[in-house]
Amino acid sequence: MQQHRSRAVRLAAFGGPEVLDVQEVAAPQAGPGQLRVRVTAAGLNPMDWIMTADADTATRFGLSLPAGFGTDYAGVVDQVGAEVTGFAPGDRVFGSALSRAVADFVVIDAAGELAANEAHPTPDGVDHHTAATLAIAGRTASAALAVLDPGPADTVLIGGAAGGVGVFAVQLARLTGARVLGTGSPSSAGFLRELGAEPVTYGDGLADRVRSLAPGGITAAADLHGTETVQVARELGLPDTRICTIATKIDDVPAANGANAAPGALERIAALVAKGRLRVPIAASFPIEQIRQAVELQAGRHVHGKVVIDLSPTADGDA
Repeated sequence: MQQHRSRAVRLAAFGGPEVLDVQEVAAPQAGPGQLRVRVTAAGLNPMDWIMTADADTATRFGLSLPAGFGTDYAGVVDQVGAEVTGFAPGDRVFGSALSRAVADFVVIDAAGELAANEAHPTPDGVDHHTAATLAIAGRTASAALAVLDPGPADTVLIGGAAGGVGVFAVQLARLTGARVLGTGSPSSAGFLRELGAEPVTYGDGLADRVRSLAPGGITAAADLHGTETVQVARELGLPDTRICTIATKIDDVPAANGANAAPGALERIAALVAKGRLRVPIAASFPIEQIRQAVELQAGRHVHGKVVIDLSPTADGDA
């Protein structure tokens, strides 16, 4: 089998954006039970740079040097190994490839039993950029809402509502009929309104601002950034069972994890996107050569929506 060359982001050391390099590597080949995907887009998430920031964190995620980077991807199947059913060359797919997605090619286990090593058919009507943003943020938002179980009678406070997970959480909560208050910077107010949330500025005085917006009180809260929303929710009288976090562990407060999302959650989110009932704002896209700038922007936590890496085919990388 011909060995093609491909571009891939590699780390020779763990650290910040400065350790990310684009290298030319031998393209991986699909073995039995595997498929190879020609990646067309990779979506960035905070966990990408958090888990590669230092050796101890990387070890907890099973990573060792030299390492790749990025997890969410979308692309086209271009190799199918023996014993694989359900996939064929030319199929559009999306999913997760833990810390190796920002590359021209990824090899995925066709069985897809692990959330970090999976491929799902990309529905018609979902473009590659959008498909590349769904796996981690979509699952995490779904898991958080499963903890809160909102409905038409609820008023939900979502902290960090303009971020990558927030854009999913706000819309999924609204689809249940719940009223949503979303925290963000003053500059995010218009963006949050477009998603269906009522904006409320974070920072000192947040509890008073929430009281003013919702005199009848809030009934659930999700903190997608740190601890401020949890503290305010408790101050407003919410029991811990109606609060959840994703980024911070707080005693007695349920923590949501995308890896524990309900079976089929990701497929349901993709179907909502295909039907036009859920949209994913793409804040910025970068070519792979600008991976450092893309991560710096995403890590600043002030982006409204998702950051995506474009991976256009190269002459010597095409299969």
